[in-house]
Amino acid sequence: MKRRKFIQIASASSAAVASNLFIPSFAQDRKLRIGLIGAGWYGMVITKAALKVGGVEVIGVCDVDSAHLNNSANELEQLQGTKPKTFKFYQELLGMKGLEAVFIGTPPHWHALQFIAACEKSLDIYCEKPLSYDITEGMAMVKAAEKAGNIVQLGFQRRQSEAFRKTKDLLDNGRIGNLHQVIAQINYNPDPTDNTIQPPPASLDWDEWCGPAPKLDYRPSIGHFAWRLEKEYGNGHLVDWGIHHIDIIRHIMGEGMPEEFCSTGGIYALKDKITTPDTLTSQMAYKKAPLVWQHRLWGTGDVNSEFNNGIFFYGEKGTLFADDSRIVIFDAGKDGKREDLQIPAIEF
Repeated sequence: MKRRKFIQIASASSAAVASNLFIPSFAQDRKLRIGLIGAGWYGMVITKAALKVGGVEVIGVCDVDSAHLNNSANELEQLQGTKPKTFKFYQELLGMKGLEAVFIGTPPHWHALQFIAACEKSLDIYCEKPLSYDITEGMAMVKAAEKAGNIVQLGFQRRQSEAFRKTKDLLDNGRIGNLHQVIAQINYNPDPTDNTIQPPPASLDWDEWCGPAPKLDYRPSIGHFAWRLEKEYGNGHLVDWGIHHIDIIRHIMGEGMPEEFCSTGGIYALKDKITTPDTLTSQMAYKKAPLVWQHRLWGTGDVNSEFNNGIFFYGEKGTLFADDSRIVIFDAGKDGKREDLQIPAIEF
């Protein structure tokens, strides 16, 4: 590879969740040859975003659901003019001659094995968040990347959000004074899908989908897309959506790992429907200011639904609320005013 110039790209999904990633640009040389591991909803979101920017060619796709595999390969052929080779197993894809980078769009219980295998092939990697299912796997993945010396990026798109860039500028310039507390939240009603045990779709190899994780009896509520609130395959709402906010807060404050971390909560409204907390409060101690994450997957969420998804930065001169497309500032004091800043989110 000759140059490592990165290009910011974004793609808005049907659920209004954007994906931003950086890829090496070979516009003056040739197209970067990439492979997609996990060709479901979000795997295709990030891959189509890369094709929209240009400078890449998808030469291989793998998925353990033959319907996902065939549909994605056909769609990619329409988009780029050539049909990628298809594989059921990621090991076969990683063995392709000429492959230079991979996108990992599988559920997190598969990330570690696929990521480490790609590092052993010295391939560059874009991996969807969370990096790993647990801390031990994450540490092994970091070690593998350090040994490989490859390019690695995670799907934390808010790092490229104009609203959060503006938020950092305002805080750095003292708009709300010294920062003393941060509260982040995403409250919503997930409406869990069918939880009835049943045979998996004929196109899906459920044994391979479960892979290194415990094999549970199949039901739609823990399969494609819905696995996020199942503890054996996902990590619950905090590690699905919450880490987006926590990551950008750490970036804005210039912080690393918290000095302390504790959580309380449970399953109260969605018993027998999900296996991760529907109610959670997590407290993280950082040097600059304490951070609280909270979510409620039931009821109205915040008393004012306008603020159900976003981050509150509490300073001695005021409070700043930020989400993907706006900033709201409440000045302190009896006569404090509200200031609204609309900052359009990037969409393609």
